[in-house]
Amino acid sequence: MWSYTLRRVLVTIPTVWAVTTVCYLLLHLTPGGPFDGERKVSPEVLANLQAKYHLDLPLWKQYLYYLNSLLHGDLGASFRYADWSVNDLVAHALPVSAAIGGSAILISLVIGVLLGTIAALRQNSVIDYLVMLVGNMGSAFPSFIIGPVLVLIFSMLLHWLPSGGWDDFAISYMVLPVALLVFINVATIGRVMRGSLIEVMNSNFIRTARAKGLPLRTIVLRHALKPALMPVVTLLGPLAISSVTSAVVTESIFSLPGLGKLIVNGASNRDYTLVLGLVVLVTVITVVFNLLVDLAYALLDPKIRY
Repeated sequence: MWSYTLRRVLVTIPTVWAVTTVCYLLLHLTPGGPFDGERKVSPEVLANLQAKYHLDLPLWKQYLYYLNSLLHGDLGASFRYADWSVNDLVAHALPVSAAIGGSAILISLVIGVLLGTIAALRQNSVIDYLVMLVGNMGSAFPSFIIGPVLVLIFSMLLHWLPSGGWDDFAISYMVLPVALLVFINVATIGRVMRGSLIEVMNSNFIRTARAKGLPLRTIVLRHALKPALMPVVTLLGPLAISSVTSAVVTESIFSLPGLGKLIVNGASNRDYTLVLGLVVLVTVITVVFNLLVDLAYALLDPKIRY
């Protein structure tokens, strides 16, 4: 497994390079620039700004200069946030997104697996129908609908929680964003866990365990749960990435200073270095989560060997 892990880590280098190169070219080939705005600057000021950020160099020299900075761990200086580097912006925004997304994915995993297991064991019962109803609602209604509804109920009508903002990881400001992500993730995890466990419970080795007279609790916890979790683990990779790094709608609804806000601002302001830095970060996080998912397969299924 260690050799497999090393190979996967080495593969991340060309992957990150390819994604960064494509994004770099797309940003520079689209019309406009980071200093094109409603307020025009004089040609002299524009020339100084371009020289400061090396935009006066040929594209291939700019690209090599950026790669050199990237290899040294420097994501560059932001074009639109004065006196701020991309490293500083990410350092301030990443903990917010990680706290919201990480809490949401952990809670979603526990609740989704529990509800999916109960629904599978009580197939075609009232509990099963309720779980499927929640799953269908979470899939049918987008987050930009569910989020305002949560604000309307818990902030404007009941006055229990703040409608948005951020107060240094205060729990009251985290409840609604986490609840939104949990509802959406549980809808997916619960349905997948239900279908997977139903399929496993109809397998031959489960019939053998029943024939031996093992209690249902032992059959589920010792024999059925691990293989049933395989599809859920596969799903956790994209869900975790989305919850931590790409919750653009969630952070916009609740005015959170996370990565989602940086992505929107960087794209709208044509902030090359900020967008590229976030692309590199998201790519690395994606590769790491996918590697963890692959390694988790071997822990759940002893037949898998790397």
